[in-house]
Amino acid sequence: MTLRAVRILQEAPVWLAPKGRKNGSSSALQIAAAQVATTDKTIVELHFPMKKVRLGQVPDPELQAGWEAAAEAVLGHLVSGRDVAFPTLGDPALYSTAFYLLATLQQRHPEVQVTIIPGITAMAACSANVGAPLGLGDDVVSIVPAVFDDERLRDILTRVDAVVLMKVHRRLAPVVALLDELGLTDHAVLIERCGMADQRIYTDVREALGRELHYFTTMLIRRRPVGSGLAIHEECAEGRRAVCGEVV
Repeated sequence: MTLRAVRILQEAPVWLAPKGRKNGSSSALQIAAAQVATTDKTIVELHFPMKKVRLGQVPDPELQAGWEAAAEAVLGHLVSGRDVAFPTLGDPALYSTAFYLLATLQQRHPEVQVTIIPGITAMAACSANVGAPLGLGDDVVSIVPAVFDDERLRDILTRVDAVVLMKVHRRLAPVVALLDELGLTDHAVLIERCGMADQRIYTDVREALGRELHYFTTMLIRRRPVGSGLAIHEECAEGRRAVCGEVV
């Protein structure tokens, strides 16, 4: 989490946190609560069904109902004079539930003021953990949900220098088969539960086949190596450590 996100969560009296299953818990809430004390906070977990969204098409009624219920929950606290924070995984601008809620809220109540706090994307965290860049030099980078059909994915993998595959946990077998066909399997690394205590890095993505992978599973693919290539990944996976970065 960024320092600004921590400050906002500390100041907001109400947290509305998304969860994908009605009877499940919110991963975003768990991460936020590990960094910011929840004492005296009003915490509400809201169910957002995990269904496909196709832009330009009418959304699934269950999805629409979830967005509308969340928007009304936010408004209920705002009209009572309480600011609301909506913690989300990664960055709200990248495949996040937050923007569906934002669009619904602004359509119904355009007077509501909203501040978006940039976050740390899963792909940035994965890149840091395996010690390989997302993009470098003249690289063209593509961010792709692995739920794309195989032909669209094939086209991207043959044209783009570096690819981030998100939501790959249920599509690993066909993805690996496609990588094998294109000769890219050894150019890929798979990161499961990045940044968490039980994080796992697969420098050989075939080793993950047949496993029940967590939803937080991302694959990084580089057509062109950097320096010694995957040796960078292997060193990180073995726990060798150097620290670099920038504080903003």
